[in-house]
Amino acid sequence: MPNEKILHTPNEVKELISKDSVVLIDIRDEEPYKKQHIQGAANVPNVFYYLSRSTENGLSELYQEFTKLFSNAGVTNDKTVIVYEDSLDNRYGGSCRGYWLLKYLGHPNVGILDGGLTSWIEAGFSLEQSVITPEPSNFSVNPQTSIMATKDDVVAVLSGSSVKLLDVRDKSEWIGESSSPYGIDFAPRKGRIPGAKWIEWYDFMDRSLTIPAFKSTEQIQKICAEQGIYPDSDIIIYCFKGARASNTYVALKEAGFKKLRNYFASWDEWSRIPELPIDERLL
Repeated sequence: MPNEKILHTPNEVKELISKDSVVLIDIRDEEPYKKQHIQGAANVPNVFYYLSRSTENGLSELYQEFTKLFSNAGVTNDKTVIVYEDSLDNRYGGSCRGYWLLKYLGHPNVGILDGGLTSWIEAGFSLEQSVITPEPSNFSVNPQTSIMATKDDVVAVLSGSSVKLLDVRDKSEWIGESSSPYGIDFAPRKGRIPGAKWIEWYDFMDRSLTIPAFKSTEQIQKICAEQGIYPDSDIIIYCFKGARASNTYVALKEAGFKKLRNYFASWDEWSRIPELPIDERLL
């Protein structure tokens, strides 16, 4: 069982709001946010859009960007941060990306609204339209490097390692037909990181439900076992920009997997460095 609480029901989030012990982060675009959002939520769409690099300079830029954004959103260490989007399978796992980012940057207590805004509406809770301007805070970065994989970490795996490299991109990207979700040729190269196993991120979700949710622990462990990946495996997850990888990170963490890293810069970085190897065979 997971040691920390990640997924919060609408009732649990409502309780946090009533106690004034939560900062809500809405990662949707500005227009839908303006139409309706949860009371008091700050809008931070760049949680979804930001493309990162895992170099020293790239990480420094990541820290600067999100120090500014999370300070402007009023994030403080004494409050739980709850991230939400429309639903857990929306925006390529964007709310999970927000959760992972805040954990990596060192915030002590982060969660996700399970089922997103859809579940909030389904629960009958009210929404508001007024744009929130939170009182700025002094968010500070304290990187938790144990959950981040850089390109150098991935290169080290290629030279022989027990680490499992898990590609969770959509099928068209895995088989080498497309370079990204943003267009076939958005990135300069198509293919896979050599030696990676593939499980499409959607496979960890039950999308037959009215509100999509992660599958059971038993189902997720079985899916991974078919690829030789187990709860005690050392796993690096990648996708295109770390969003779907973050969604899978949460799914596996909820299912009892212990040693997980997100190659956050993912294929967007890897494909743009010509000397890094790829398997570009069409599958």
